[in-house]
Amino acid sequence: MVVTTESRRWVALPVFLVAVALVAVIGSLAASGAGAEYLALERPAWAPPQWLFGPVWTVLYIMIAVAGWLAWTARGWSRALTAYAVQLVLNAAWTPLFFAAGWYGVAFAELCLLWIAIVATIVLMWPVKRAAALLMAPYLVWVTYAGALNLAIWQLN
Repeated sequence: MVVTTESRRWVALPVFLVAVALVAVIGSLAASGAGAEYLALERPAWAPPQWLFGPVWTVLYIMIAVAGWLAWTARGWSRALTAYAVQLVLNAAWTPLFFAAGWYGVAFAELCLLWIAIVATIVLMWPVKRAAALLMAPYLVWVTYAGALNLAIWQLN
């Protein structure tokens, strides 16, 4: 069987989906059993209901995976994908810090670094593949909201 550039392109999509799924699994494992803990926390009135996090993150993780794949198919490994990898690592680190360790201040500082890494990823993806950069924008919006929520929870608790 001859492997064409087009078939190689499509083979890479599951790699990005698995990489992002690993980030999701790390978060899920760190947050297992955290539902009651989250509900026990003092939260601002504008905090979303607990059930909303799963669906939102599922959609965002799919968008993040597709964004990485689009950037990779456009140029291969690039500075944009280096920033992308950094933000994935930072994303994976937040949940254990917040839920497993209960270090709300450290989690907020780490989330600020994540926010910067997402902005850098978007900026670096823009000239590579605009669609990839645009797919990262809702993630940035959600992380901005999550950062405000993290800060409020830290201050209230």
